[in-house]
Amino acid sequence: MNAAAPAPTARLCLRAWREADRVPFRAINADPRVMACFPSTLDDAQSDALFDRIVAHHAQHGFGLWALELKTASRFIGFTGLAVPQWHPPFGPCVEIGWRLAHDHWGHGYATEAARAALDFGFQVVGLKEIVSFTAAVNQRSEHVMQRLGMRHDVDGDFDHPALPAGHRLARHVLYRMCAPLPSD
Repeated sequence: MNAAAPAPTARLCLRAWREADRVPFRAINADPRVMACFPSTLDDAQSDALFDRIVAHHAQHGFGLWALELKTASRFIGFTGLAVPQWHPPFGPCVEIGWRLAHDHWGHGYATEAARAALDFGFQVVGLKEIVSFTAAVNQRSEHVMQRLGMRHDVDGDFDHPALPAGHRLARHVLYRMCAPLPSD
C-alpha cells in the first residue's frame, strides 16, 4: 500500500491506506448524511470492496484516492484524491478529483485544502494536463468545493449518469474542469 502521495498540508496528511482505515471507512460509507448524494449507503462488504478497489487503483496507476487524516490527531477522516473512472464518461478518458469526509469533519475547509494538494500532485508529479470533477447536480457542497478550487464549470459537459435510471433525483451531473497551469518563465 506504499504509493507516492501529496505533500502534507497545514492541517492534513494525504497518505497510503492502512488496514486500520477499513473500519472507520465503513462508518463513513454507512452514514446517510455523507452518502445523501449517492444512490445508497454502503454495507460493510460494499465498503470493503471499495477500499480494495482504491488500493488496487494506487497499485495500477501510482496515484489514487489517498486516505486523509488530521495531522494533530493522526486520525482517518476520509479520502481525497485522483481516480481514473471505472466507467467510460462521454468526456473521457480522464482523471477525476474527488473527496469523501466523515460528517463530523465537514465545514472546516478540509476537502478544499486536501483537494488543492491532490491537484498539485496530479499536475506537478503525475504530469496530467487536465483534471475533472463531477457530482450530482443536487450536491451543492461538492460543487462549491470545485468552485473554491478554481475549477471551471463545463455546462456543455453536464450529463446524466448512465448508472442511474432516467429521472432519478441524482441522475443529472455537473462537470467541472481544470487545466494544468502553464509553465512559468
